[in-house]
Amino acid sequence: MQELHETLDWHETVLKPCVSGTARHTYKLNRDNLQEYETILKELLEYEAMMLQPFQYDIINKGEVSIMLFGGQFTHAVLKVTKPNEFRVQSDFGGQVALYEPTPNEIAFAEHAVHCCSELPIYARVDIFNDNNGKIALAELELIEPELWFRFNPEAANILAKKITKII
Repeated sequence: MQELHETLDWHETVLKPCVSGTARHTYKLNRDNLQEYETILKELLEYEAMMLQPFQYDIINKGEVSIMLFGGQFTHAVLKVTKPNEFRVQSDFGGQVALYEPTPNEIAFAEHAVHCCSELPIYARVDIFNDNNGKIALAELELIEPELWFRFNPEAANILAKKITKII
């Protein structure tokens, strides 16, 4: 990890599993704490794939948007924000969630993301944020048992049910 930080001139990064949930084994690294995570990384690599990515500051400053799509169509969105002095947005780490009105650009980005799948998913949650260059970026494309935040839009559950009955 030290070599990657130096070669790519990364000051802060996030180490996390390629497949995960609820920020399991997700760590914020910097040049001062890299050594203490080398052992953790070696242990984790024995049984799962990990990734290292540049830390995205707007997740702390503005949060992460989750956009729900059923049959490729937008239904609702939420904004997930971190608690002070935390980088993870999940409620397990003190994050908060609120209903969010996405911009047309954000909706188009999310719709494009699901339409890139080889088969259109019946449901998806597209997690996005503004990257360090101020551009919309994909955090995660959630297709397996995602939290779909129906409490913020109960009608979305009916829309999903109708989509499912069309394929049965």
